[in-house]
Amino acid sequence: MNKDVIISVRGAQYGENHTVDTIELITQGKYFKKGDDYYITYRESEVTGMEGTTTTLKISDGVITLMRFGAVNSQFVFEQGKKHISYYDTLYGAFTIGVFANEVDIKINERGGEIKVDYHLEIDNNRHGENDFHMFIREVGSTDDKHNREFKKGN
Repeated sequence: MNKDVIISVRGAQYGENHTVDTIELITQGKYFKKGDDYYITYRESEVTGMEGTTTTLKISDGVITLMRFGAVNSQFVFEQGKKHISYYDTLYGAFTIGVFANEVDIKINERGGEIKVDYHLEIDNNRHGENDFHMFIREVGSTDDKHNREFKKGN
């Protein structure tokens, strides 16, 4: 299995003083399966502030590993109820951060599907922010437009 897909991503970062920064991206990418693991890969754009970076998600047995290579290099592991130490390398420097996933909801199959992750970051063992992202994956040319309708409604 190796498919061209449309990927819809909505991410939110909840800051102090109850501020919310939201970003939405709809892009083309690749969706494939290797062994028992699913992979989603796409190029970031200037909308995300990571132009020149390729993002790959590896989904295996309830664990999502998000890897970025290019202008930004990072690897985050999302496993519900667990904290993983990750790295983040930018043009401004590199550092390690703790990633604790409160919720990891994976509903994917050969046709595509959706992923929801709710997590917080820790820098120097201090909680630094609440985040979440919601991703829909569907085949290019798919007649099932349910994903786009749900994405537009904010589900």
